[in-house]
Amino acid sequence: EILIPEPCFVSYPALVELAGGKPVMVPTSGDNDFFPTIRALEDHTTERTKAILLNSPNNPTGAVIPRVLAEEIAAWVHHRDLIMISDEIYSPLVYEGEHVSFASLEGMKEKTILLHGLSKGWAMTGWRIGYSCAPSDITAAMTKIHQYQIMCASIMGQSAGIEALKNGRKEVEKMREDYSRRRRIIAQGFNEIGLPCHVPKGAFYAFPSIQSTGLTSEEFAFRLLEEQDVALVPGSAFGDSGEGYMRCCYAVSLKTIEEALRRIEKFVKSL
Repeated sequence: EILIPEPCFVSYPALVELAGGKPVMVPTSGDNDFFPTIRALEDHTTERTKAILLNSPNNPTGAVIPRVLAEEIAAWVHHRDLIMISDEIYSPLVYEGEHVSFASLEGMKEKTILLHGLSKGWAMTGWRIGYSCAPSDITAAMTKIHQYQIMCASIMGQSAGIEALKNGRKEVEKMREDYSRRRRIIAQGFNEIGLPCHVPKGAFYAFPSIQSTGLTSEEFAFRLLEEQDVALVPGSAFGDSGEGYMRCCYAVSLKTIEEALRRIEKFVKSL
């Protein structure tokens, strides 16, 4: 059994099942930035629990786990003798505070499988370059499966990734600055419309609440698309805890964001 706090990236539960495991979804709430409490983790732990899968900065919420909570969860992982699977692919895109890598915490290097890639922070989505860091025995077991499923990433993609890591720092910083401006604009826009939205601290997603509209997140998404040609993802797609919220990606131009907000406001006023 693998503990997965939700709302979460939609592929996590399916990937656990494909590996022969059982995903155990751990509910969260906006009061805790959609990160799990120790009590919630404990309540969903059984003798079959082997690991916890955590994502920060988070998709879909844009939240970044604070160091204090990360240290508490790390201590709990030690207490329960579990493995931490830490998806940190959005770590280059942190706008407030700091990114805390679980592998950097005391005693966690030997208990962490770190997942990362170049799709988000280096905008190399089509190149499909990702990597993992883990204890050697776990890496050896992963390789047994990986070599027959994928073989390896393209040599051209790997070469481009090396160039990005060596010389792409200025471009990444510029992109982060642009995203930081957009996140404030989109969060302010949602709040002015009457859809409460925290300013996201990482990734490139806002997660406004649409509970005041009386619509489910799926109803809101379908009607907004049909009536205003604006596509948002219903929060329920990421788990039950995402109901009543919408995921909005701001990795688009400011002009597109402003037009989308105008149309969303028009839609909300029509309800």
